[in-house]
Amino acid sequence: MTTTLNSNSLQPEPAMQCLVIDDEPLARAGIIDFIEKLDFLTVAGSCSSAMEASEYIRKGNIDLLFLDINMPYLSGLDFLESLEHPPLTILTTAYSEHALEGFRLQIVDYLLKPIPFKRFYQAALKARQMHMMSLSPRHPQPVDTFLYVRQGDSFRKISWVDILYIEGMQNYAKLHFKDQELVIHQTMISLEETLPRDNFFRIHKSYLVNIAHIDQVSGGRIFINGQELPISRTRREDLLNEVVYNKLLSR
Repeated sequence: MTTTLNSNSLQPEPAMQCLVIDDEPLARAGIIDFIEKLDFLTVAGSCSSAMEASEYIRKGNIDLLFLDINMPYLSGLDFLESLEHPPLTILTTAYSEHALEGFRLQIVDYLLKPIPFKRFYQAALKARQMHMMSLSPRHPQPVDTFLYVRQGDSFRKISWVDILYIEGMQNYAKLHFKDQELVIHQTMISLEETLPRDNFFRIHKSYLVNIAHIDQVSGGRIFINGQELPISRTRREDLLNEVVYNKLLSR
């Protein structure tokens, strides 16, 4: 069995067992070729239909599905929805209109054909992270929400939970709260690295937002506390995939 070293525990990490499901032989071969380039993935099998995949799933040894949506008889989405405990799943398709439905089913990622290796690698890393989290014992850690910012000759204590969003201004940044604004000498890149990534999202080169305070996402804009902020075209898809679709209640 292929293994890679887990840098956190220094223990061998078993490669994820992958099942490739696609009715197109060339598409299956392409995915298999990509899988074989990554030491943390291994091919457990490949199928030309969802029905053929059922036996692999029944055995319970599959960690990750690469699942085509448009297949004869039973679509990938219908197959996924029929599974009581589906493995982690990355959808592959030539059509983008099914993306929302896929994220409703809590997929890892959605790859549009023809699939560039860069996007495949990004999706595979995301699946690997989710897989490792599912294997790790959970020990809740206390969350420290307080930081200090310099204000003249003083250091002011703030809670990052209360930050609505941050506006970048060259080597300075303006922290927006509900009842005040603070200007600090800090770059956006440094703030993005310092603040918890699970709570803050860079929507634009000039704006870093606290996800908890987003009231609405509409087109290329988001709204926070009555303030309208732009989303760059390159970040909109990531915002939808990483933030909105993960918490989507209905279509």
